[in-house]
Amino acid sequence: MKRKRTNMKANANPKANHQILILTYGIVLLFIGLVVYYGYFLQVKSDSVINNSYNARLDSFADRVVRGEIRSSNGQVLARTDVDGEGHETRVYPFDSMFAHAVGYSVNGKTGLEAQSNFYLLTSHVNIIEQVINELSSRKNQGDNVVTTLDVDLQKKAYEALGKRNGAVVVMEPDTGKILAMVSKPDYNPNTILSDWNSLVAEENTSGQLLNRATQGLYPPGSTFKIVTALEYIRENPESYKDYVFDCDGIYENGDYSIKCYHETAHGHQNFTQAFANSCNGAFSNLGLMLDLSGLRNTSEQLLFNTDLSLPFPSNRSSYIMAPGADTWQILQTAIGQGQTQITPLHNAMITAAIANGGTLMKPYLIDHVENAGGDIIKKFVPQAYGNIMTAEESAKITELMQAVVTEGTGSALRTDAYTVAGKTGSAEFDKNKETHAWFVGYAPADHPKIAVSVIVEEGGSGGKTAAPIARSLFDLYFSR
Repeated sequence: MKRKRTNMKANANPKANHQILILTYGIVLLFIGLVVYYGYFLQVKSDSVINNSYNARLDSFADRVVRGEIRSSNGQVLARTDVDGEGHETRVYPFDSMFAHAVGYSVNGKTGLEAQSNFYLLTSHVNIIEQVINELSSRKNQGDNVVTTLDVDLQKKAYEALGKRNGAVVVMEPDTGKILAMVSKPDYNPNTILSDWNSLVAEENTSGQLLNRATQGLYPPGSTFKIVTALEYIRENPESYKDYVFDCDGIYENGDYSIKCYHETAHGHQNFTQAFANSCNGAFSNLGLMLDLSGLRNTSEQLLFNTDLSLPFPSNRSSYIMAPGADTWQILQTAIGQGQTQITPLHNAMITAAIANGGTLMKPYLIDHVENAGGDIIKKFVPQAYGNIMTAEESAKITELMQAVVTEGTGSALRTDAYTVAGKTGSAEFDKNKETHAWFVGYAPADHPKIAVSVIVEEGGSGGKTAAPIARSLFDLYFSR
């Protein structure tokens, strides 16, 4: 019996050792995972967590730090804090309403860059000796300054060109994602936000001045969506898409349904390029009926419809609703950018910039770098690729179509010998009793893009007559320098 017990113990030891080994490996793996996540958190997530509006500790930073400046790409002050003789601080916006939505405000909550860069503005990297002296003297340290990607001249031009009309303008660098200008109207004056607050948020105020239409405004894309429809048709017919022809008499009829071209213009005999250039609703409604609806949905979602854009500032997701099995009317409407499809001006700019950049979308960003009061760079933001949303070959084919819009179609307002433009106009119906919204998206030079533009003018009518000239003024200014 004694021997038996000894044998049983001997047999049990290997099993116990095996279990201990598994437990040890598990603990080691958990530890490695914790270290990896900690590194990831410090490098990627920490800023967004620290800068979260729910982090109450940030407000306490203001007890020891004078909020830093927000500056344009060339160093002009867009927001600063003035301190009077008694130590009272006032946030000042030298350009009044011009940068209202991009820069935002920092009282009654925070918006725009004031919110996005709150942590940087309330952090001070003045030299250690100065910090000690200030602490001993009960003086606040000067916060770091945020230098943006915003170009004052382009912002001013976009602001003035939009005038008193409601809408939005976004200007980007296709190969970096830098946002050079962002305008939304109607606007507000951040210098008087406190005194104006009650009227801005009053129930009877339906103007929505506080909404950044550039990133959060949702609009039917109108004929700018024909870029998506055309891309899907090219994907389904890579060798024969140019063989498509259509005879337009101004009204396309299919059973009980009819689709009108803008102002019932009869475009006559159209090939694929001409139909795109002239924005022929009849041709593109007809094309929509030929498409695989699963393919069109997949292409739309590859171009980031129904996707949270995951940007460092608030933005709404564009929506594409149509699913396989949709009825004829929904197909006819969706193919020309009507129906339930909605898009933000920023998203339209991103699609356009990706086409300009050979199919690679760069993440849009507004902050170039953070520097201390002495001008030393504390943190530098670099371009990042969002991913490829189409192939280089596909972007080249879409570029060819978009160039035809300018050279022979609805984008004639952009014809010039100074540079070449690839673009798409749009007129989006949203209320039968009101004028259509006017769209233009495009980039220049068409063969070596430097700048991409998205413009929407609410109730502006024709995109070619209202939105395209705004884009033209921005291109003219950019290339005149």
